[in-house]
Amino acid sequence: MIPLEEAQKYVLGRCPVVASVKRHPNDSLGLVLAAEVMTTEAVPPFANTAMDGFAVRASDTQEAPKQLKVVDTLAAGAVPQVMVQAGEAIRIMTGAPMPPGADAVIMVELTSVEGDQVMVEAEVPEGNHVRNAGEDLQPGQIVFAAGQVLTPGHLGVLASIGCVEVLVREPLRVGVVSTGDELIDGPQALAPGQIRDANRHSLLALLAETGFVGVDLGLVPDNQEALEEAFSAACLGEQRCHAVLSSGGVSMGDFDYVKVVLDRLGDMRWMQVAIKPAKPLAFGVVGEVPVFGLPGNPVSSMVSFELFARPALRAMAGHEELSRPRVLATLEGALPRHLDGKTHFNRVAATLVDGRYRVRSAGGQGSHQLSAMAAADALAVLPDGPGAQDGDQVEVLLLR
Repeated sequence: MIPLEEAQKYVLGRCPVVASVKRHPNDSLGLVLAAEVMTTEAVPPFANTAMDGFAVRASDTQEAPKQLKVVDTLAAGAVPQVMVQAGEAIRIMTGAPMPPGADAVIMVELTSVEGDQVMVEAEVPEGNHVRNAGEDLQPGQIVFAAGQVLTPGHLGVLASIGCVEVLVREPLRVGVVSTGDELIDGPQALAPGQIRDANRHSLLALLAETGFVGVDLGLVPDNQEALEEAFSAACLGEQRCHAVLSSGGVSMGDFDYVKVVLDRLGDMRWMQVAIKPAKPLAFGVVGEVPVFGLPGNPVSSMVSFELFARPALRAMAGHEELSRPRVLATLEGALPRHLDGKTHFNRVAATLVDGRYRVRSAGGQGSHQLSAMAAADALAVLPDGPGAQDGDQVEVLLLR
């Protein structure tokens, strides 16, 4: 067995970042900028009011209440036509440009109007409720640096500066295939020896949750010709994926033809990693496409994705933060284990109480017990030893 860190380093070292493409910001949510974005415009482009009220000279509100003459009305989008003179005010709506002569806005709630006269009930300082030109962004300013993950807020900013094209890392297309003669899909009755495929569906969902495009490559039987056709199409064909996830066929059995086929197609390494679950891992490159051979047991497949595939795929997509967050949590109950030379990743349910995490077992810890994985919010990291007892502090990998 090899240490987890060695296996992770090996995988990351063979997953280069993908190419960059130009896209409209609206088509770039969740993608990573490959180049900085600079604005040529000021935001806001002109001084405007943050409130409905009256544009005034601040000096005219001293010793309020004061009565001022209303000389005009400005709506958002209008162009000021009248200058505010001493003793005057202009009715103004949120977002409207500040008229010349005015240096403050008094909110409508602090005024009363009668005819063309407004009574100002409070004194306001210069700049009151005024949003100055360039207060948010200045021309020539770098708005976002390369490496920034684009969120809805970022897309709004890009729209505000008139940006219609950004250079981003390509959206990752990741193929997912399940292998094995025993697998079927759908609700039909199981024949003797058959099981329903869960791995492909879980992995496709994990990819979608992570922000990648999953490509369903279907079920492939334990047949060398069928396996070679599936992997060749995904890795070497015109519609090839950026990466491929395969589950099943990576152990040491006589019918694990995935090993035979991938060894023939690419440069693969077959590892036994010192972890439980998910000890067997195949990883390599077919053509230029990284291929992750994940274990067939459903929990092992998901844990292997979290520890190896997810960080590597995020690195390929240009992300800087690769792994799920790790925190310390107080254990409720016990998580027993025995010495076996491995780090165990136990499925636990996590809660946040007064700013501190608490975790407890999510259920059965067998690599086939997917229901406990569904109930888990985190993976408790248990180093080789006797396990952890009630009240112990344990490191956990937060899944959500």
